[in-house]
Amino acid sequence: MQVNVEKLSPVLMEFQVEVPADRVRSEVDKAYTALQRTARVRGYRPGKAPRQVLAHLYGGRIHADVAQRLVDATLNQALADKQVQPLSQPAIAPTELRPDDAFSYKARFEVRPDIAEVKWEGFEVKRPSTTPTDEMIDAEITALRREHSTLQAPEPERPAAKGDVATIAFTLEVGGALRDTKEQEIETELGSGQVFKEIEDALAGMTPGQSKDVPVTFSEQHSNADLRGKQATFHITLKDLRERIFPEVDDEFAKDCGDESLSALRESLRKKLEKELTQRASDAVAEQLVVELCKANPIPVPPSLVDQQAQLAERELLATARRQGQRVDPTPEFRARVRLDAEMKVRAGLVMAEIAKAKAVRITEADLEKGYEELAEQTGKNVAKIKAEYREPQKRELFAGMILEDKILDIIEAAAKVADAS
Repeated sequence: MQVNVEKLSPVLMEFQVEVPADRVRSEVDKAYTALQRTARVRGYRPGKAPRQVLAHLYGGRIHADVAQRLVDATLNQALADKQVQPLSQPAIAPTELRPDDAFSYKARFEVRPDIAEVKWEGFEVKRPSTTPTDEMIDAEITALRREHSTLQAPEPERPAAKGDVATIAFTLEVGGALRDTKEQEIETELGSGQVFKEIEDALAGMTPGQSKDVPVTFSEQHSNADLRGKQATFHITLKDLRERIFPEVDDEFAKDCGDESLSALRESLRKKLEKELTQRASDAVAEQLVVELCKANPIPVPPSLVDQQAQLAERELLATARRQGQRVDPTPEFRARVRLDAEMKVRAGLVMAEIAKAKAVRITEADLEKGYEELAEQTGKNVAKIKAEYREPQKRELFAGMILEDKILDIIEAAAKVADAS
């Protein structure tokens, strides 16, 4: 077997493989022998049909099957001999197989780029403040007041205003026809942006029992393709109105939140914020280091890895948005941003792999155990459950890769100039 290797680009390689004629003949003979034992041909007893008859009936299929088997066997051997690991499924371009001639094919695939030198020392980044401000603590208390608030009908009755929770019934008319004759009901807080701004504006000043017609133009990116760009009218009726009653901020409120006094509550919130800000600062430093690492090492990246990372990131972003009740349309601009981030992540991963190799960084069982414990603390899950989730080899390898990246980032950060943001 003869193998010629051509590097088409830093991340694209092509093997030109030629299989000798004697091996081709041998494989073709084996295929016909196997077929002769099982073929049922009219006019011949089982297993007695001549090869020329079989070739006439099944020659095309036999040649295709033999060509595929030769590719499967010889390509794996060629990759092992040349010590090459493809990152993408090889694209095969075979010549026509002839039983008495050598058989050749081309296999094109992506590979990791060769990285002669990695620059990773001396990056300058800034660490955000980890000290909570009084304003941050006040914002936390405001959020707690909302959690402990109650809803009740305004007394005396008054028009709807921002902050009220309204229950509305509506029907939708598009092109002069109702999409559904049955009224639908929803609950929304005015000013929250949960419904169209036109509807919120119309609700302001309405009292329960009042109705209005609200014209709306749907965006070109609306999730429902039938409504994109359409002009429509919502026929709304305010069914119920409630205002939010907030508790007083005092020691009793603190006790309801699980602390003995208001001062103790503020201290608890301060510690909680310090922990969150410290984690955010660490994440911010890591993000800056990744950006600097990619700037310093503008290596080419395999498109297939970028595609995989972009698809994974898009699925995660859309799933997170759905969990948070948000609507995110995967527009071309959205996908372009996701792909740009994916390219940076892939490039950083390739460069960090080189640093890991140079520094002989390994992931031990102790590292994995520590990682499981940290993840359990972050998610509130039992450590045993976390381990069970990562028992599959693929998930375990992914988890180990995340820990390895953290170790490499620690090495880069230790060699960086990290200044506290003013």
